[in-house]
Amino acid sequence: MPKKEKQGTVISSKMDKTIVVKVADYKAHSKYKKIMETNKNYKAHDAQNVCSEGDTVKIVESKPISGGKRWALLEVVEKAK
Repeated sequence: MPKKEKQGTVISSKMDKTIVVKVADYKAHSKYKKIMETNKNYKAHDAQNVCSEGDTVKIVESKPISGGKRWALLEVVEKAK
């Protein structure tokens, strides 16, 4: 089974070798059919500390690295301006 990949925006890079990525998911409301956005934060492993706040990144599933970190940085799609 392939590993899951998600794309999101870095909202925090204050921790050493860890980033917090906000991932948006869009679903239609069951009754009203309006498209609604839900956001979820993921902690991801950034071994080289290359990310900063505002970067768009791709993260991939990994084995548990710490108590709340189960994702790893795959690539930086776009650097913050």
